[in-house]
Amino acid sequence: MSKDYPDTLVRRTSFEAGGDLGWRISALESPRDLPAPWKIVVVTGSPSWAEYWAPVLAALPADREMIVVDRPGFGASQPSDHVPDLDVQALALSPLLKAAPGQQILLVGQSYGAAIATLMARRHGRRVRGLVLLSGYYGEPGPTARWLLDTGGRALSLIPRDLRNAVLEVTGQPERLAPVREALGRLPIPIHLIHGDRDDFAPLEAAERLVAETRARRSIRLERVPGADHFINDGPAERLLASLDACLPAPRRRFPQVRWPVLAVPSLANVGAGLWARLPAGLRDRSWPGLSPTREAA
Repeated sequence: MSKDYPDTLVRRTSFEAGGDLGWRISALESPRDLPAPWKIVVVTGSPSWAEYWAPVLAALPADREMIVVDRPGFGASQPSDHVPDLDVQALALSPLLKAAPGQQILLVGQSYGAAIATLMARRHGRRVRGLVLLSGYYGEPGPTARWLLDTGGRALSLIPRDLRNAVLEVTGQPERLAPVREALGRLPIPIHLIHGDRDDFAPLEAAERLVAETRARRSIRLERVPGADHFINDGPAERLLASLDACLPAPRRRFPQVRWPVLAVPSLANVGAGLWARLPAGLRDRSWPGLSPTREAA
């Protein structure tokens, strides 16, 4: 957890929600003295706890920075109740996409957060260079998720706030997914799906079906992670960071500088003298005002 690392590696921060909603949103970030070239923004799943990303934040190289959010209704973020509207959540989290001059953003949506990150990318496409759907959940629960939702739904009055909010928002998600699927097809940025082949919360087959059914403007890349379950961020941090690095666009190619040859341009005096030397001797003996080498040199 974040308390296990010094503030120079992992630090708790907060910001005002977008859209004048009046909420205070909490997050974990990797502090940097100067803005890094790449800012990785992570929208977490449900329940939404940034604390589980602390080891990844601590392992981040110096030329990257990351911020991982507690979504509205979870952790230290406001409000206390769940926010079922995906568009409202996307609006509330929009300040995460502010970047320093020259900085580029990779937007990561984890599990339930994948749908919200998709809507954020649709709203702020010019700020985002790539969208990553990590263990994305799109309304098709696996066996473990179905059991948790069924059990939690029968014990809403007994379970803690964050678990109750998670059950409520995940249960109501399917009816709100049409705009998300439409947005996926219209995004002009690269889209990457990273999914474990042992995910029993959001099955890999659902991710494969999403890729097959989405007519995207650009091809969607699917990375299958062998042996990984739904919580890829809870595995080796280096493996996840390598997967995220593979989602970064290649550096823009620069045209090589062309060095033009230096041409020796003769002076007018030399040109005049050369022409004078080519005149027949009889003509050079005559007086020609303006054509004398002495006059030309002067």
